[in-house]
Amino acid sequence: MLLVKGTPYENIYNISNIEDMTGTLVSENVIGVVHDHHISYHLDMDIDGPNNSFAEVNLVKEETSLGQSPRKSYLKAKRKVAKTENDAKIKLKLYDPSEFHVFNPTRRSRLGNPTGYMIIPGGTAASLLDHDDPPQIRAAVTNNQIWVTPHNKSEVWAGGLLTSQSKGEDTLAVWSARDREIENKDIVLWYTLGFHHIPCQEDFPVMPTVSSSFELKPVNFFDRNPILNAKPTFQEDLPRCFAASS
Repeated sequence: MLLVKGTPYENIYNISNIEDMTGTLVSENVIGVVHDHHISYHLDMDIDGPNNSFAEVNLVKEETSLGQSPRKSYLKAKRKVAKTENDAKIKLKLYDPSEFHVFNPTRRSRLGNPTGYMIIPGGTAASLLDHDDPPQIRAAVTNNQIWVTPHNKSEVWAGGLLTSQSKGEDTLAVWSARDREIENKDIVLWYTLGFHHIPCQEDFPVMPTVSSSFELKPVNFFDRNPILNAKPTFQEDLPRCFAASS
């Protein structure tokens, strides 16, 4: 999707102050407006049953004591279980690595670990607009990349039922502001991925495909690596393509 607007200019050399431009001249008399793309996913996980919890597992550096080890530091995982919605509002940070687990606190693996799944974020972009800017009020779901809410049949669309016509009164941010309990409850995880888009000439008139994704990965859900039970794949089992006869 590409947002464009008309302009009297046909070449950047016609523009007296190019620093005032808020987009790229992508064709004669057409400016591609700088914008964002965001997609929010509603994930009703139900890991081994309806009642689940959400945990942020932070990877932290611990310093070693004098004489304890030749090493100066080591890594440790610290697990924090969210009790209310505010505890589960996550802004992803490159230098604060974490894993995000949805798990069933009442179901355990054969080794005693709670069964769960983690979400592995993919493309991430945070909105740079002011929070009180009308478009951002409607798109307040982009204020965080991860949210967790109690399951509610009426809370389906993160941006509200009619996003482009709303004033932001019926959005995920409004629901989550109630700070309801989410520990060992029927919960929903919301993940918002996105990217910033500075248009270029190749985007007009038809924008090429841009892809992004995220992953859901089991965490102690299986008692061992499930691929160990899979049948081996041999060369003759693989699909083969042949040129069609003319």
